[in-house]
Amino acid sequence: MRRLLAVLLLALATLPAFSVNPDEMLADPVLEGRARAISEHLRCLVCQNQSIDDSDAELARDLRVLVRERLTAGDSDEAAVQYIVDRYGEYVLLNPVVAPHTLVLWVTAPVVLLVGGIVVFIGLRRRRVLPKPPAALSAEEAAALEKLSSR
Repeated sequence: MRRLLAVLLLALATLPAFSVNPDEMLADPVLEGRARAISEHLRCLVCQNQSIDDSDAELARDLRVLVRERLTAGDSDEAAVQYIVDRYGEYVLLNPVVAPHTLVLWVTAPVVLLVGGIVVFIGLRRRRVLPKPPAALSAEEAAALEKLSSR
């Protein structure tokens, strides 16, 4: 049982840890919680598919520090995020906003899926249509066939 517990603890120790360094953390647990919540929704501009909370990049560290500075200065969560967006653009948000200028981003995928579904439906429907049975042989064709088969 002890060996199993030791293996489990070792496995847990190898899980990736958050990239927030101890020197970045705020002393106030409430502010630190707010900073972590904000950091989870901001994109690392170097890694691009990680939040700044998960990234080891130097720019991600700078952004984490900047978020904490804004919160200690008294900014609300929204104001801190807006400060980062104003400085780096909307690309820094992991989830893009729904706005007129991002409408194409939100509408394209469902439209492509719908058009693809219609194309597949029409293709399957056409495939199911059975060909017409051949017409009966005319008298001349029957005679020619009889003549060929009797040879």
